[in-house]
Amino acid sequence: MFSKLAFHNAGRSVRDYGVWFLTMVLAVCLFYVFNALETQTVIRFLSQSSRADVVQAIRELINMLSAFVWVVLAFLILYASAFLIRRRKKELGIYLLLGVERRQVAGLLLAETALLGAAALAVGLALGVLAAQGLSLFTAGLFAVPMTYFAFSISLPALVKTALAFAAIFLLVMAGHALAVSRCRLIDLMKARRVNQSLARRGKAASLLQFLAGAVMLLTAYAMLLTRGLLVVDALFWVMIALGAAGTLLFFRALSGFLLGLCRKNKALYYKGLNLFVLRQFNACINTTYRSMTVICLLLLLALGITASSVGLNSTVEQMVGRQSPRDAQLTLWAEEGEAQPDLPQLLRQAGFNLDERCAAWYIFPVRFVQDRGAVVDEEDAQAMEALWGEKEAARYLEEEGLDVGATGPEDSVIQWCLLADYAGDKQDAEAAFQGAAETLGREGYGCWYTTRQAVWLDTMGTKVLVLFIGLYLGVVFLLTAAAVLALQQITQAADSVPRYQVLARLGAPEKMRRRAVDMQVFLSFFLPLALALVHAGVGITAANQVIAQVGRVDAAASIGVTALLLLAVYGGYFLITCWGSRRVLREK
Repeated sequence: MFSKLAFHNAGRSVRDYGVWFLTMVLAVCLFYVFNALETQTVIRFLSQSSRADVVQAIRELINMLSAFVWVVLAFLILYASAFLIRRRKKELGIYLLLGVERRQVAGLLLAETALLGAAALAVGLALGVLAAQGLSLFTAGLFAVPMTYFAFSISLPALVKTALAFAAIFLLVMAGHALAVSRCRLIDLMKARRVNQSLARRGKAASLLQFLAGAVMLLTAYAMLLTRGLLVVDALFWVMIALGAAGTLLFFRALSGFLLGLCRKNKALYYKGLNLFVLRQFNACINTTYRSMTVICLLLLLALGITASSVGLNSTVEQMVGRQSPRDAQLTLWAEEGEAQPDLPQLLRQAGFNLDERCAAWYIFPVRFVQDRGAVVDEEDAQAMEALWGEKEAARYLEEEGLDVGATGPEDSVIQWCLLADYAGDKQDAEAAFQGAAETLGREGYGCWYTTRQAVWLDTMGTKVLVLFIGLYLGVVFLLTAAAVLALQQITQAADSVPRYQVLARLGAPEKMRRRAVDMQVFLSFFLPLALALVHAGVGITAANQVIAQVGRVDAAASIGVTALLLLAVYGGYFLITCWGSRRVLREK
């Protein structure tokens, strides 16, 4: 009988508490995606491009980060499970009233948790496998990795790690359920939904003063961040953080009196439809949840800032690559003093790299030492480079190398010969041939230095991948946590508000108006923290851009686009599910 009851309750929980089940599924999916690194196209490309050390460093950092993420997700699932137990206290009390023993009730909860956990794990892993392929395609396009490296694959180590991690979480949930049943008294279970919260009243003047104090603290924190910068970590840095957190707390605390008083002055708005009811409902809720709204706002700030910065830095690193290696291949050769000047094209040809066959464009020029001027490139050579690659490209190269341009003569000694080249045809094959020829020249006694665009790109690609993966990992985790906590709070408040909506129905308020009132209350709870978080994130990203501007610029379009997409999918999805769930709770009651 208990097994049938457990199956029935588990199915009902998935239907009635979709937010809880969805949160577990997304947590499993997210954990798998960022632990299945070997399925990622960019990781496979780096592994096959002699960058195994970079790949190993990325894996180690992701593993360390996963421990922190596991703690966050464990807290989130435990919080969601506590919400589920709270909603079922009366049901558990009825079981005890009918003579069911506490150990049997605890066993029933354990069976339900095991069933739901197994279902969430299965669905989450299936979604995780698909999401990992989607992330692989996205990052491959972002880093311009050849699609020949893409292959659909499943990471067995990530599957095992995710299953073990969430099995441990579900065991914690089971222990929490058993403890909750053993400690609850029957009378408390039966009266659970009739316990009222005591609300502290705050006057308009106090609310206004708190709002102004919060605004001053936030403006001070903003000014400190923009003037001092993001990288100055000292005692004032922590003062700035404290001011920002305290200002956010005071902002939401003041809303419980300030917002209601402000709306009362606009009679047309206040008395329109059920706005009076909605505002008083929201005022009562925020009076006790302003602390959690502060935490949610700060979580959203972290999610938005980390995601936008990690995606936007991609273009910055690309610019750094372009400055460090403006052409596909760059080589500098010099002979010992007194030796004949080398014939660079001939030497490269003998070493296996024919410039005419391997390159679409190339140019070799001498750098001479001119008295009182240092290293100088002849004007004719500079003009030849401008004809090949453009005036800006040539000027940038000469500036980066610290070379002056001017007239030179035979009396000015040649100190080195420089080669700039762009490959033709198969660039991978040309790259291998060029590096082999350059290594040969270095072994034949010449002074030789060389670099290639691909080598520089591979050196920086590991940093790009690490920043992007960690940014997306943390950003989505914080976003999921904030959205899930808000959703659970709102559905709980909807259930607590059933008697009030029943009174509205008896007073003649139509169902459409009541549904609109529910949606408006959810909207205020979701988008007030988001609005302040967007302001925080705007200031933070501005400060980050000031730091990045020293080496390049952030791709604002890409960062805003990806962040908005994640915000719409996760936060917007939870908002819609919360509206639907709250309506369902009120309709069924």
